Amino acid sequence: MNKKGQEASFKSLISQNLKQYGMIGALVALVVFFQISTNGLLLLPNSFVALIQQNAYVLILSMGMVMIIIATHIDLSVGSQVAFIGGILAILMEKMHVNWVFAIFVAIAVGLLIGAWHGFWVAYVGIPGFITTLAGMLLFRGLSTILVGESVPIKSQAYRNIAKGYLPNVLGFAGPFDVLTLVIGILIIAFIIYSTMRNIKRAISAGITLSSNDKTLKYITAGVGIIVVGFVTYLLAQSGNGTEGGMPITLVIVGLLFVMYNFITTSTVFGRQVYAVGGNRKAATLSGINTRLVDFKLFLHMGFLVSIASIVMLSRSASATAVAGQEFEMDAIAACFIGGTAVTGGAGTIPGVMIGSAVMGVLNQGLSLLGVSSAWVKAIKGLVLLLAVAFDIMSKKKKR
Repeated sequence: MNKKGQEASFKSLISQNLKQYGMIGALVALVVFFQISTNGLLLLPNSFVALIQQNAYVLILSMGMVMIIIATHIDLSVGSQVAFIGGILAILMEKMHVNWVFAIFVAIAVGLLIGAWHGFWVAYVGIPGFITTLAGMLLFRGLSTILVGESVPIKSQAYRNIAKGYLPNVLGFAGPFDVLTLVIGILIIAFIIYSTMRNIKRAISAGITLSSNDKTLKYITAGVGIIVVGFVTYLLAQSGNGTEGGMPITLVIVGLLFVMYNFITTSTVFGRQVYAVGGNRKAATLSGINTRLVDFKLFLHMGFLVSIASIVMLSRSASATAVAGQEFEMDAIAACFIGGTAVTGGAGTIPGVMIGSAVMGVLNQGLSLLGVSSAWVKAIKGLVLLLAVAFDIMSKKKKR
């Protein structure tokens, strides 16, 4: 292929992945804008940690929501579930004096039961997810109000450290940097390099011909990932105060869930079935997939993730209230669509919704630092969501 042909092919490759690159470009533009407009406050180490801790609920809930949307459903009840499960947790710990570790297991069990409840009505009774979870939104908001009353404060410092604490500084410090955080960052960078080289080798051994443009794109993607991980590690290693700092526990929880759900959606039979059901439900049924069981399992996963979000949120707010979790479902749904999930289902990725969640988080944190009122924050987030969906629809029309 001559030089012009290679350039055209590379442009074609970029064009095919425009949605993903557009999301990353939008995120970078937002970070630069808020970094300048806040006089550098956004990317101060402790501000960056606060960004992660305040928006962890979006990151966690969007992992379940994306699978629900891929399968052409929706869950409007996650905010009410967060309030209900948080209320149960608080009452167990503060009024019944149950150990906080055992209370967490109870909360996860309640989340799974709620997921099974929604899954039953959607998968085996045939009520659309929109109606089922709308009923769930009202049901669990009402139950949380009855259960919690005005508020239940959390006194356990160990439990409150889940959202606000850091991993222990077991390796000490190198100047202002936490060594454990540096080691974790280096290991993640090494894994990015290893997995990129392994994927190229696997493709070659499988007889797949990779063009130079394909390889270049993989190297660019890996390079961007290394730069991002390196910069985040640099910020986190300097965060904290005189007694603790480094890697926030919240980020560890989000990271473990990311690895788990990225594996489920990309490397398991269940993950492939979710995409098959979302792409063409009738064809999936005819090919032997038990679509009802897939739907049921999807809501089980959503219930599990809601329980984790409830644990993190209650730990951060240190008080259970009946109004907790307001509009959480809207943030999770918006993160999915901003992250490239198809409005019609069948397409979406966990890394994509992580970028969408990061966009929502940077908007929340940046506008908060600028002192913008909550009414304007809602209006701006609504416009961003509208533009993201319009971009998705227009890019599909262009392909036809």
